[in-house]
Amino acid sequence: MDTIKKQKDPEDLKAKALRLAGLAQYQAGAVVSREILRKKTGTVTVFAFDKGEELSEHTAPFDALVLCLDGEAEIMISGKTHGLKSGEMIIMPAHEPHALKAVKKFKMALIMIRS
Repeated sequence: MDTIKKQKDPEDLKAKALRLAGLAQYQAGAVVSREILRKKTGTVTVFAFDKGEELSEHTAPFDALVLCLDGEAEIMISGKTHGLKSGEMIIMPAHEPHALKAVKKFKMALIMIRS
């Protein structure tokens, strides 16, 4: 996996109607992320994964909602694999190990709310 490439400057997104899937572009052999919102209480980030790219298993101290914007991915939570397709979502529980692999090119919005 190539290093996650970030597209910055969420300030230019405020007070505009935007298509979420268009905020991060696919790049061959890479995972691209673009932070949309960052507050003390949580973040919203859009990701674009090339086919076969993945995020290795890790945990987070708070729940995270994954909303599939395009494509298809496998999300593993505590050893169980879940398929996720465009228009579907899954909540990854706090402190549970999880990982993600793009079965096809895949875009997602990741919404994390700290508690």
